[in-house]
Amino acid sequence: MHSFDALVLTQHADGSVHPAIEQLTPADLPAGDVLVQVSHSGLNYKDGLAVTNTGKIVRSFPMVPGIDFAGTVIESQSPAYTVGDAVVLTGWGVGERHWGGFAGMARVTADWLVPLPAGLTPKQAMGIGTAGFTAMLSVLALEEHGVTPDAGEVVVTGAAGGVGSIAVALLAQLGYRVVASTGRTEQHAYLHELGAAECIGREVLSAPSKRPLESSRWAGAVDTVGGDTLAGLLRTMNVGGSVAACGLAGGGHLNTTVMPFILRGVNLLGIESVNCPLPRRLLAWERLVRDLPLAKLEAMIEIAALADVPHFAAAIVAGQVRGRVVIEL
Repeated sequence: MHSFDALVLTQHADGSVHPAIEQLTPADLPAGDVLVQVSHSGLNYKDGLAVTNTGKIVRSFPMVPGIDFAGTVIESQSPAYTVGDAVVLTGWGVGERHWGGFAGMARVTADWLVPLPAGLTPKQAMGIGTAGFTAMLSVLALEEHGVTPDAGEVVVTGAAGGVGSIAVALLAQLGYRVVASTGRTEQHAYLHELGAAECIGREVLSAPSKRPLESSRWAGAVDTVGGDTLAGLLRTMNVGGSVAACGLAGGGHLNTTVMPFILRGVNLLGIESVNCPLPRRLLAWERLVRDLPLAKLEAMIEIAALADVPHFAAAIVAGQVRGRVVIEL
């Protein structure tokens, strides 16, 4: 059996978690009916929390993190896939409860996979990854709640991150006037290149207020931050506006009132990508292929090696990663 490199998280007796590259074989992998040769994985915020042990992401140890991957089927006991099929995985607890994509091979359940979308390379698929998949689910939710380009401005918070970058590019391509909210002024030029019409500081939305409602501005929002930023968004939405909430980089608390909901009819839309059903997954990937300009995607991607994961994990938790980091196995 061929050996391969894997980043393995081990918990020590004092509760600390240490990442190290180890040599594994397929016999070391957990149960599943499809064995995939992994070519690329993506670094997501949740991966950063897992590798740095900042959040309680990993449920058992040892664990191979990596909540998404792309690769080629090399063994299959499922009629859904045959050897040589190109596949993508996002979610389903991989990298949390089941060994994930920061390894040269992964054995998973066939139902967790989708075929690599036509028109994408494995690198591009992981340039999108869980972050882009989540961004597309957010855009779909806004569309389904009546947020159209002529309804008014849409704002993306945490816009220079992975979810935010892809949300900006998608919404701009679809004809929306996109306002990018970020605390990193040095990324304004990058966000304008992705299609943002305007950039604002994070303090515009996160500033404390004793008023339950402020002057309305936004027809829609994709919020990756949570906390005070989400509370500020809710106070400033237009009548009938919608917020797709998909992250908590700024905290999991939400200090708000019922006023935005009962006086302006604001919709707070929760976006959950881990257990997304297959038809919704396929729709999201179909729309990503159609609506995300690949040139803009390429501009977001930074390639890294498996050994670089701990460095980038710390950086993404600290809010220092721009766009998408793709791990090349």
